[in-house]
This record gives sequence, C-alpha cells and structure tokens, in this order.
Amino acid sequence: MKSAVVLFPGSNRERDAARALEQASGRAPAIVWHADPELPAGTDLVVLPGGFSYGDYLRCGAIAARSPIMRAVARHAERGGLVLGICNGFQILCEAGLLPGVLMRNANRRFLCKMQHLRVENAGTAFTRGYSEGQVVKFAIAHGEGNFEAGDATLEVLEGSGQVAFRYCDASGRVDEAANPNGSERNIAGVFNSRFNVLGLMPHPENLVDPLVGGIDGRPLFAALAD
Repeated sequence: MKSAVVLFPGSNRERDAARALEQASGRAPAIVWHADPELPAGTDLVVLPGGFSYGDYLRCGAIAARSPIMRAVARHAERGGLVLGICNGFQILCEAGLLPGVLMRNANRRFLCKMQHLRVENAGTAFTRGYSEGQVVKFAIAHGEGNFEAGDATLEVLEGSGQVAFRYCDASGRVDEAANPNGSERNIAGVFNSRFNVLGLMPHPENLVDPLVGGIDGRPLFAALAD
C-alpha cells in the first residue's frame, strides 16, 4: 500500500498517523504539504490527520478544505481511491463536500480528551473489515467540535445505506445519551461516503496501536487498509 498523509498548517497528529501506517504496511507514507497541487503518483490511501488546521479559524476545517491539495484528494476519491479523515480530517472532509453533515461544537461546550468506547456498525468495508459488526472498541478522543449534525433526510440515508461506521457507546456496547460524549446525532462517531471509499471519524485509532499507550484497538483499521 502506498499512502500519503496531508500536512496542513496546524496539524499535530500527522506523525501518529504515519507511524500507524508504517507499522501496518512496513512502508512509511509520504508527507504531503497542503499547498502541493498533486498527490504522489500511485497513491492508494490519503490520510487527513487530526489537529487544528489554520487555527480552526472561520469553522473547523473550512480553510483547509480549500487548500490546493484537496482538489487532488477529491480527484483521488472520484477515481475510487481511499481517503481517511481523522478528527480535524473528518471536519475537513465534511467542509470539502466529500462527506455529508457537519461537525459542531460539543454539546457541553468543552474540549474533550479521554478514552472512548465505540461500536462498529459496518464491518464490510476496506477500513473496517478487521473488526466484526457490533464489536466494541476503545479509541482516544480529543476534540472541541465533534458534534456530528445532519438533516433528518441525510441521517435516514446514512442509516439505510450502512454509511454509519462507528457509534459512541459504553463498554457493553449500549448506545444511549449517557455514552454520547459530544451530542452527536444518533451517537454517530464516523461515517462513510456513498461509495465506502471515504471514511471520516472523530476518535483517533492511530493513538491505539501500541500496548504501551493503553491498547491496540486501532491496529485492525490500519492492518485492513494495508492488506
């Protein structure tokens, strides 16, 4: 697998993403600057990492979504290439129109930084085939604007077509208000596009690939992509 991690001004998780990708595939990804007009030739997977691109001015991800590299990312997705947006990367994908919905301020108006359980909703994609449907995993979350919102019609399409990737839950897999850290509609933590080659999620699987930092529940995602 040939992968590329896009670096925006204000990104701070690009090295974490690169480490997870190299661990899974044995090949270091290219780090691509946001002002570059093209992705490296032969790129299979593009990762938009977490952070605070452009200091979160205007709206989170709004300026980064208009960076030159995002036109190349859009073309890559149109060709069927894989795109993964994590946290700020999810926000950028929504602002760029590559994913539906929008990420709003957390319902409690506070920045959240903790471990969080998620339930795998669709295990039949290139990103999630290392998990089983209904499996409970534990990732890290660190965001102030992770509240996923979309209109009722959009939510029904996401639900009906299997485009919900992960939901916030408790350790037993229960999905309810108590297990929702940020107020996201229907506890949604991550969504796919209609072709299932673009995934955006707020939690950080790249931070859970080493037992020394609390677990390895993120490994299957990167291993599935590498395979």
